[in-house]
Amino acid sequence: MFKGMSNIYKQAQKMQKDMKKVQDELENLQVEGQAGGGIVKVVVNGKKEPKTIIIDDSILKEDKDMVEDLILAAMKNAFDNAEKESSEKMKSVTGGMPNIPGF
Repeated sequence: MFKGMSNIYKQAQKMQKDMKKVQDELENLQVEGQAGGGIVKVVVNGKKEPKTIIIDDSILKEDKDMVEDLILAAMKNAFDNAEKESSEKMKSVTGGMPNIPGF
């Protein structure tokens, strides 16, 4: 019985170590989102934290509302892409279990 508990404990430790590794990778991951055919680009990390916004000079002559909409669209695209990357990396640790809240 103790051997079985020992194996479970070792597996939990390994999973915790692997989870920490993936979280570190997500923090350093750079994911891009675009809008307007690449006129607006947003880079976020795997934790969906915005890192960079790149706006082509040509768009600065456009209507303010349109520029704001393109920025929002690029951010949404970047967040969606980051979610996909994050889910794939987490599946490698959790063995395909559903997302664990807080990770």
